[in-house]
Amino acid sequence: MDLIFNIVDMTKYELTLLLPEEAEVKNIKELITILKGKIEKEDTWGKRNLAYPIKKAASAFYFHWLIDIDHGNVNELKKKLNFNEKLIRYLLLKI
Repeated sequence: MDLIFNIVDMTKYELTLLLPEEAEVKNIKELITILKGKIEKEDTWGKRNLAYPIKKAASAFYFHWLIDIDHGNVNELKKKLNFNEKLIRYLLLKI
């Protein structure tokens, strides 16, 4: 019964990340796993120049993921992403 409840509770989100280096992706993937989330699809858009400097960065690596995560853990994910100083920007949208 608990297994069925947990599957229904999972919600799909789109997560787009701008990072100054590709190495930080590993830490964000671990964070999603710790919060009992799952990355369903990964797209790497590569390194692109920014229209204007953000946090003194002129370019960034773009990543776009589809993730399944419990609705209750989304606020914790947002909090951890906000405190990540290496993350330039992120956008988290509910599908």
